[in-house]
Amino acid sequence: MRFDEYRSLDATGLAELVAAKQVTAAELLELATERAAAVNPRINAIVRDVPARPTDDLSGPFAGVPFLIKDLAQDYAGLPSSNGSRSLQHVPVAEHSTIVSRWLDAGLVIFGKTNLPEFGAKGISEPQLWGPARNPWDLDRTPGGSSGGSAAAVAAGIVPCAGANDGGGSIRIPAACCGLVGLKPGRGLTPMGPTSGESMHGSAVQGVVSRSVRDTAAMLDVIAGGEPFGPYSPAPAAAPYASAIGRDPGSLRIGVRVPAAITPHPHREAYAAVEKTVAMLTELGHHVEELPQAPFDDAALARDFLLTWFVYLAWEVDEAKRVSGAGDDAFERDTLIMAALGRATSSVAYVDAVQRRHEHTRRLSTFFESYDLLLTPTLATPPPRIGEFDLPVALQRGADLLLKTRTAKLLRYTKIVDDMVDNNLGWVPYTQLANITGRPAITLPLHWTADGLPLGVQFVAPLTGESLLLTLAAQLEQALPWADRVAPI
Repeated sequence: MRFDEYRSLDATGLAELVAAKQVTAAELLELATERAAAVNPRINAIVRDVPARPTDDLSGPFAGVPFLIKDLAQDYAGLPSSNGSRSLQHVPVAEHSTIVSRWLDAGLVIFGKTNLPEFGAKGISEPQLWGPARNPWDLDRTPGGSSGGSAAAVAAGIVPCAGANDGGGSIRIPAACCGLVGLKPGRGLTPMGPTSGESMHGSAVQGVVSRSVRDTAAMLDVIAGGEPFGPYSPAPAAAPYASAIGRDPGSLRIGVRVPAAITPHPHREAYAAVEKTVAMLTELGHHVEELPQAPFDDAALARDFLLTWFVYLAWEVDEAKRVSGAGDDAFERDTLIMAALGRATSSVAYVDAVQRRHEHTRRLSTFFESYDLLLTPTLATPPPRIGEFDLPVALQRGADLLLKTRTAKLLRYTKIVDDMVDNNLGWVPYTQLANITGRPAITLPLHWTADGLPLGVQFVAPLTGESLLLTLAAQLEQALPWADRVAPI
């Protein structure tokens, strides 16, 4: 098989060739590793090798297909999960994550782990440990985060699909930046064990980034379902998720919202992405209506998300110190700042923010009484440039002083907090809703900017709406195909 043939096929197509004995798993792995050797020095997507020995007796729906996993919450026994942090880069884990075991049982050939920001805490992937991951569509721009390395690897043609997870947009943001499909399943549908029952009160879920809707659906069939030691026992879907492909979704009622409280004036390309999608949805017979305001308090939701995230990150830093024996010098400045803000939050304020998730969920549920789906851009701007969100030197020095003197709680009274809010959420204000409320959401690569950069659109569904999202996504994939678009790297 030539590389151009390999790259033209999705994971489902490659698995079919392996099953028909038209190509071997070893041949596919050789193509994937050769491609990685050619492009990874430029995109910095793969940060750790995983020993892979494909054999002819692999079984499962994706037997023989090369695959990459994220270096966070997707543990491979015997290897470290760095979480993008110097503190954990040499600490091996004892057992596979449940989701990794499910991927191996599906026959996937895992040969590497991918880049991400420290602890997955940003929508960009520029860790000090590994250096920045770069977008195959423009090497000066971010592939997004936190699953940025996975998205960059798929967009560059190393693999057709890769492991990702999402606690605030970390599947959908990089998928949108890199021209891919990214589904965030609903809360509890995919496993986070065995070492964790749930992450971020269930906001974080496991999934993939891929080039095709059918791969996303078939992968969900592989990974969906609870585990004996998990906190949820999700009801099985009425039919396999893969069966949603090609089904008629009927005429859907879709509400559209582009402006956001923290980003009242999104980039014109974000509007263009939605306008293009609305035109096609209308042509397909769906009823689309612009919403005069968001169907939830998006300003309060953004504050609640960041407050709980800062507290959670403070715990993650302390846990990493406990496991590794590392000191503050093993963590990035921004991580220490966010953790300090988390420690400065009172326990009552934290619980208050967690409890308000129900209020956000009720408002969104009321919206779904009149609409089937919510449509937004996935990004408020095109993918930012590498280094665009670095703190100004003066703020770096001020933060270092406060951290050194252990008076970092004073940071909440400085401009640095506003800057971090803008940098973390200003260009991605749409994705946290699905995490806070536990609803499924998907981004689709339906728009490229005038400069040739991807900018996806997002659909949010009610509980158990994964099949509906996949059915509509497949319909749009056929109407506005993206498979012929190849990143220029």
